[in-house]
Amino acid sequence: MKPIQYALAVASLITVTSPTFSQDNLAGIRAEIDAIRSDYQSRIANLEARLAIAEARAEDAANIAQSVQSVIALAPPVAAPPPARYQNAPANNSFNPAISVVLNGQYVSSSQSPDTAGIPGFQLDEEAGRPDRGFGLGESEVVLSANIDPTLFGNLIFALSPEGSVEVEEAYIQSTGLGGGVTIRAGRMFSGVGYLNEVHAHNWSFSDQPLPYRAFFGGQFGDDGVQARWVAPLDQYLEFGAEIYRGDSFPAYGSANEGTGTSAVWVRSGGDLSVSSSWLASASYMSAEADNRNIDGEIFTGEEALGIMSLVYKWAPGGNRLERNLTLSAELFLNSMDGNFNAVPINLDRSGWYVQGVYQFQRQWSAGLRYAALDSADTPMALNGSALDGMGFNPRAVTALLEYDTSEFGRLRAQFTHDETDLNSNDEFRLQYTVTYGPHGAHRY
Repeated sequence: MKPIQYALAVASLITVTSPTFSQDNLAGIRAEIDAIRSDYQSRIANLEARLAIAEARAEDAANIAQSVQSVIALAPPVAAPPPARYQNAPANNSFNPAISVVLNGQYVSSSQSPDTAGIPGFQLDEEAGRPDRGFGLGESEVVLSANIDPTLFGNLIFALSPEGSVEVEEAYIQSTGLGGGVTIRAGRMFSGVGYLNEVHAHNWSFSDQPLPYRAFFGGQFGDDGVQARWVAPLDQYLEFGAEIYRGDSFPAYGSANEGTGTSAVWVRSGGDLSVSSSWLASASYMSAEADNRNIDGEIFTGEEALGIMSLVYKWAPGGNRLERNLTLSAELFLNSMDGNFNAVPINLDRSGWYVQGVYQFQRQWSAGLRYAALDSADTPMALNGSALDGMGFNPRAVTALLEYDTSEFGRLRAQFTHDETDLNSNDEFRLQYTVTYGPHGAHRY
């Protein structure tokens, strides 16, 4: 029996069996029963209405889901997003080349004419000379870089010389998706040997390269070739590299061995000593073949081999380089020449080294000091007076600088060098500005 029916029956029973009930009492009870019945029926109707609405909404949702599934089934497949290695490739724009510009300008004052500068005991490439006196535009750069596709990255750098000429400084493609810590680069590039050779001029710690780079590389070695790198899967940084180049750039010449005249290998490792300090060490070896290398009428044919040992230490309190930091670096160069110089057989061993430090003592101010030296070799008497005749002279140079950084993108620098690389010492003073604008990749360690 339903509750309302039970209530009505009980009420009727009470009414019939109670002798004291009057007609008025009976009418009141009937009115209460009618009120209960009306309220109960109203609630039932409300619940039925809500149920109907819920059932209608559920049916609409099912119809919408079925329609969506039908549209998805008919739509063409959507390409998956590029893998993480492509998204993180060394470029600033995945579709159009990222373009940046580096401007260099300087004023130079020197006690000796740069036109007659030389280093006794070393045959210098034309790029190893001293800068012209007075105001001038240093070497500036225009950089274009971009991801090509999920597997390749491209980089093109034009160098604008002070004389107004334009040349391709670097132009290469680089793999981004080989995995296993392997990277392949092909094209024109700076070699990875040593510590400073890969560093572009606008990121040098001083306004010029140390003496050994001038003497053995003509400032900086770059050529057309292929480079392979492998970073070992270890907690400590460990990288191996190997390169083969055409052999047209100093100290090589003439594209010997069918256009594979220069080869190089290196290994470098580093890590953290503490939260505030870290280190990097490397050993490099390069072999370059020269076929009738002619500089100022003096000809060398043979092989130059060069070994480089590098050590770098960096310190910043708490790892924060913004306020204060110190970078110390040193490199030792061991060179041998084996062949014929001006038709005279030679087998010479020469060396060079430098040590330098740059200390940022305030947020925008830095000071630096560098000492560099070369040791020439004894040559046959037939070569007395030639470029290889060291005349018992050991070239030396000491350099000091003061730098103010307007921001991460602007630098003003004053540099003084006392140069004893020639028989007559030279004092050189430089004022330099360097600015960078446009997206620019991070600099190496």
